[in-house]
Amino acid sequence: MNPFLDVILRSTAVYFFMMIALRVFGKKELSQLNTADVILILLISNSVQNAMVGNDTSLYGGLAAATVLFAINFILKKLMFKYKKFSDFIQEKPEILIHNGTLDFDILSKLNITSDELHEAMREHGVEKFKDVKLAMLEIDGNISIISGDKNLRQTHHKRKIHKTLGSLN
Repeated sequence: MNPFLDVILRSTAVYFFMMIALRVFGKKELSQLNTADVILILLISNSVQNAMVGNDTSLYGGLAAATVLFAINFILKKLMFKYKKFSDFIQEKPEILIHNGTLDFDILSKLNITSDELHEAMREHGVEKFKDVKLAMLEIDGNISIISGDKNLRQTHHKRKIHKTLGSLN
């Protein structure tokens, strides 16, 4: 087999495996990185490198693998923009966590969002009590958006932070 075709096929397989793995493990994991998550990402990147390029450790092999990953990502983004059904298949939907002060315990449990995490997001939005939340949603990027129910109706967006020792995403 042609070595570049081999790199292309391997890189494509790894890309789709990682997409499925991220889908299975959930969107919450994308925005809430702690030390263990960063270590996992580093180890995964090291472990899949050989799966993508095989024995070809040349500059051209690495560039071919990177080009394939960029191309697949570009094509998928274009397809998701053009075809809503495809986008719905690839991306998860936003989830309602709180509606008019009422928590959806089934969704919170399914998404493994703890009470402490929800309280932290509310505090960062300046909301003290669940009854003051008109709408809280876990967005497709893993962040929690909160619309308060007070008369001034503020909308804020909570950016989840990386572990304190690693800095923040903001």
